Amino acid sequence: MRTDPGYPDRVTSALKTQFIADALAMPVHWYYNPMDIEKAFPGGIQGFEAAPEFHPSSIMSLHSTRSGGRRSGHNRGDEPQIVGDVILKGRAQFWNVPNVHYHHGMKPGENTLNALCSRILMRCLAEDNGQYDSQAFLSAYIGFMTADPPAHSDTYAESYHRGFFANYAKGLPAERCAMTTHDTPSIGGLATIAALVFAERLRGMDLPDIQAHCRDHLALTHPDESLMRVCDRYVTLLCGLLEGPDEEGIKVLLSEAGKGTGGLDVADLVKRNLPDHQVVGRMYSPACYISDSWPVVLYLAYKYRNDPWLALRVNTNLGGDNVHRGIVLGTLLGLTSKEVATNWFDQLVDHKAISQEIAALISAATAPR
Repeated sequence: MRTDPGYPDRVTSALKTQFIADALAMPVHWYYNPMDIEKAFPGGIQGFEAAPEFHPSSIMSLHSTRSGGRRSGHNRGDEPQIVGDVILKGRAQFWNVPNVHYHHGMKPGENTLNALCSRILMRCLAEDNGQYDSQAFLSAYIGFMTADPPAHSDTYAESYHRGFFANYAKGLPAERCAMTTHDTPSIGGLATIAALVFAERLRGMDLPDIQAHCRDHLALTHPDESLMRVCDRYVTLLCGLLEGPDEEGIKVLLSEAGKGTGGLDVADLVKRNLPDHQVVGRMYSPACYISDSWPVVLYLAYKYRNDPWLALRVNTNLGGDNVHRGIVLGTLLGLTSKEVATNWFDQLVDHKAISQEIAALISAATAPR
């Protein structure tokens, strides 16, 4: 299949906007009362901010430091301490204290752990001529997560990370370390998908093959069929937007992506002109679960498609799992507009390294063969 000469610019914008959206939402990640956001940041988040000391909705102290999911009162004495000993070295002290921010100590414009995992995959793809190698990714992922001192500044690791390394510590092969918990079908599972889609599309791969590879990649950390089905739709949407459709084409693609997802008619929902807090908070949960977060992403992308910076600020100030929704939303909006990437990317802490990694990925995937 022939690739459009506009692909590299759209990919660059999409990936840059993904990291911007992540850093923008980081300070109020998992705030579940929008009034708490207003209290901490009067007028809401409008640009990059540091993580506050106090987090009013934090339940990090309830999450297991030995496995995925929540703490239980039946921890076996021989279970290793994953948080602090295997991953997040030096950060376990923050997990047992109420109201500690999930991203404690992070500075304005820093990216969260799942966004950094997207960078891991980008580097792997660039090093292998744009081709996907699950073993290369797993090796790089394990090396990054277990580094001592830590290779990142985040304090929290989602359930899937903790479950993976609980199994890894038991001696399971890396490709069998994925753990299924109550929140496996979550929007965070899609955080690394765009890089893989873009690399393979730039190499000229067909949609069904890209979907298959994305399912294989997702299964390494998020083995859930409902999430896989949404991933298929996400891949289709990314490939469609990468073609540079006009306004009507964008609306059609976003509408199609919602069909079969709880009967979502995104165009009709936007026409109803409901307050965003009614759509996200009453109709759909702002939490991570893909059954709600995917419709929310499509709703925000459709409603604010002509003002992407407003879309990302609205997503941020709606709270909940706004970071991982933002990564997906930012990728979609970045494919259709360079506005956010042009105006905000250079304010990211790691913008130089990220820019080089994006360029290396595109160069590797488009190199003559």
